[in-house]
Amino acid sequence: MLQSSSDRRAFLAKLGVLGTTVWATGLKTGNAEAPATGEKLAIDGGEPVRKEMLSARPYGPQFYDDREKTELIEVLESRQPFRWWHSSSKVLQFEKAYAAHLGVKHALGVTSGTTALVTAMAALEVGPGDEVILPAWTWYADYDAIVLAGALPVFAEVDESFSIDPNDIEAKITPQTKAIIACHLQGTPADVEPIMQIAKKHGIRVLEDFAQCVGGKYKGHYVGSIGDIGINSFQLSKTITSGEGGAVVTNDATLFERALRFHDVGSLRSPYSELLKGGLLAAFAGCNFRMNEFTGAVLKAQLEKLETICGKLRANSRFVREGLSDLPGIKFRKSSDIDGDIGVAVYIDLGNRARRDRFLRALRAEGVSAVGPVGSVILPTDKRIELKVTVHPEWPSFRTQRGREIRYGAECCPRTIDIINRFGGVIMDPNFTEDELKDIVRAIRKVYLATREA
Repeated sequence: MLQSSSDRRAFLAKLGVLGTTVWATGLKTGNAEAPATGEKLAIDGGEPVRKEMLSARPYGPQFYDDREKTELIEVLESRQPFRWWHSSSKVLQFEKAYAAHLGVKHALGVTSGTTALVTAMAALEVGPGDEVILPAWTWYADYDAIVLAGALPVFAEVDESFSIDPNDIEAKITPQTKAIIACHLQGTPADVEPIMQIAKKHGIRVLEDFAQCVGGKYKGHYVGSIGDIGINSFQLSKTITSGEGGAVVTNDATLFERALRFHDVGSLRSPYSELLKGGLLAAFAGCNFRMNEFTGAVLKAQLEKLETICGKLRANSRFVREGLSDLPGIKFRKSSDIDGDIGVAVYIDLGNRARRDRFLRALRAEGVSAVGPVGSVILPTDKRIELKVTVHPEWPSFRTQRGREIRYGAECCPRTIDIINRFGGVIMDPNFTEDELKDIVRAIRKVYLATREA
């Protein structure tokens, strides 16, 4: 970040936002001059920063090239799209490369992030009578996988990183608690260290959901490699993509074997049967979540581009944050590791929902796509949960074995609702140009200052 007032002024001069219409004197924030604006907002009839709307696009497809094409053609020419029936499986090659990249012992390709979660629940032996703690703000699949396992979801508040608040976990632990889900949402790593400490203290497993943070790091380690087991998605909106697809990763051989068997109708096939020396577990009932060779081929090529995509996102996010860092009262989304953060978005705390919503409308009018936190939902407020609707009225019962009814609905997560309602910002694109980034900075500065007292 820029350390001094002169550094910031030089940077802002480069952006072209130091001008008579943007800056006025007399305001101070720390030792830096605070900007004021006399510009009329586009939403109020003023001249917009941009004539055409600027918005991010799905990341992975922007980097498709002859490498994905070559890998796919090789599958076509082999006439072997099923992963198990030949020794040169693209899925197997991807699994090995992915495990090595993340620094874990085992990686398993599956059909989606959701089936990865279901598989991880089976690997952890989550079932009827168990409780799983998860953040109130996350994607449906985290909740669905718990319910489909016959277990009970227990919601914890999130903090201003939009991830589960470690300080709200311990109060939710009961003798029935089997696991905690730590979700790394929208490219920002959750604060995993205290979560792991709490889990170890109580003998609970930690599942990392890094579907929205593939390539992110926490204190030098890739997210997904820190907990007992991790899952991620390769759906279109994720860092690298094959349209659909997912993975389960772990350092635990028993968890891996259980996941491997569960995702493939309970079986253990070569070469993993040899790797696991015949296995430690007996066959059991499973599902069919096997990744096909076409998916594996695309992911093998996409993996080679993961660090390029993350590097570009980080650089663009940093550029925007530095261009806004001197604004009076500016408060960015919390990150437990800003250097490991992918930089998917730049979010600002606008104080309340009314100001946030006006900020977003005004920013869009300036030609910059703007959103509140996206990619997840406040689960306890979903009608399916408030009304306790599942495929059968008794599955699960939504009560613990001790007869205590778990609290659902908006009243169980007021802090989460407040946080999600007051943050707004801009999604980054790895291929935004410098001029486009300058437009983002100009637009946010203009709108932030004009709506500051709104």
